Amino acid sequence: MKRSPNIPVTEASSRYDHLENIPVKKLLENINREDHNVPTAIAKVIPAIEKLVKAIIPAMKKGGRLFYIGAGTSGRLGIVDASECPPTFGVPQGMVIGLIAGGDAAIRKAVEFAEDDTEQGWKDLKKNKINSNDIVIGIAASGTTPYVIAALEQCNKHGIITGCITCNPGSPVVKASKYPIAVVVGPEFVTGSTRMKAGTAQKLVLNMISTSVMISLGRIKGNKMVDMQLSNNKLVQRGTRMLQKELHISEQKAKKILLEYGSVRNAINKVSK
Repeated sequence: MKRSPNIPVTEASSRYDHLENIPVKKLLENINREDHNVPTAIAKVIPAIEKLVKAIIPAMKKGGRLFYIGAGTSGRLGIVDASECPPTFGVPQGMVIGLIAGGDAAIRKAVEFAEDDTEQGWKDLKKNKINSNDIVIGIAASGTTPYVIAALEQCNKHGIITGCITCNPGSPVVKASKYPIAVVVGPEFVTGSTRMKAGTAQKLVLNMISTSVMISLGRIKGNKMVDMQLSNNKLVQRGTRMLQKELHISEQKAKKILLEYGSVRNAINKVSK
């Protein structure tokens, strides 16, 4: 059955029906089959991702910050990516910021109608002293979230770089973004449940954006997270192994200088002088 042109891709009816009658193994196989479409869909929009990343890098080199703004699952995914940048890449808190409709309470529990507020998104950005050096990426699977769209439109008016990650081409959030990314993953296994393929696509694209930006900002050496925060024993052990390999020293000595200088990069720089 053909999708009505008035129905967004993310709201189109699932290719599967009578799900309650399908055996568990078959359910899992069918969900997995649908998930296979995600990386293929992302591959088609790598040029769009590249354009956005190339706009972000020079702005952040000048001191700009990267903002993610979204609602529901989309907002939570932005917060996850933002919160992982300091421990992974050693960047300061506040260099990458995730905002969600409904505020921090909405991270764990849905806040009714928060995504429909056309003023709060810009207010949330202003609370963070948004300025023309910053970059704002709206995340909205449907591409119709008022909280996100209105915020991006205000950013455009104030000369702030805008991008978006959506799964509906031609949607309002695409039109509100200078650097739009529309990953068309098709109808969800459960009709309209965009926490599934759409959410997976958004997460993968966020990984690509933040990782490629941080590499370009010099936060990776070779293929190692040399600026990672030593926040648990596992990371201390990882850093120790890095230093053993790089400096050809014992485990004991590597751990000692790692803890002394606070990061793999600092240890390498100090010892190599």
